[in-house]
Amino acid sequence: MEHIDTVAPVASSKGRAFVKKTLNAIDLLARLDGWLGALCLLLLCLLMIAGIVVRTLSAVVSWLPRDIPIAWEYSSYLMAVTFTFGAALTLRAGGHIRVRVLLSNASPAVLKLLEGLSAAAGFAFATFFSIAMTHFSWQSFVTDERSLASSTPLWIPKAFVAFGALLLALQLLARLGQLLLDEPVEDKNMIR
Repeated sequence: MEHIDTVAPVASSKGRAFVKKTLNAIDLLARLDGWLGALCLLLLCLLMIAGIVVRTLSAVVSWLPRDIPIAWEYSSYLMAVTFTFGAALTLRAGGHIRVRVLLSNASPAVLKLLEGLSAAAGFAFATFFSIAMTHFSWQSFVTDERSLASSTPLWIPKAFVAFGALLLALQLLARLGQLLLDEPVEDKNMIR
């Protein structure tokens, strides 16, 4: 009996260490997610600025086109990808909108329960969304669906949105793990 009692804490600490490593890996993915979202936002801004410059210069230079034909189409792709890529890091850094009045008046036990329920519901939704977008992307790939305006294969932007949704689902799963381990669910240092 004595041997069993000494093995259980060791197994528990090994399991906890594994979970911590997994949570750290998900945090690393969330940082990547945030950087990709920032890159997409930068590209979106550059595309819009290029459109404005071309439009302005076309009034002076007659041979310049009045616009960039793919600007609106690619802007919409970049906007969708920016939203999904930024979601996981924003969640981990505590940047999502919350009802602080309710949370500030709740006891720690109720707060943990509310956090767990919202993380579980968010995980279910994000998982469904990532599976649906993956299926949607695959169907576009199989049918070789292309944009009418630029002939861009539509599976590419859809796959990026699916990847961003998957990273959000992982971050929500990590949030559940953090709640179970009594770890902080938000880390303001993630955005530094």
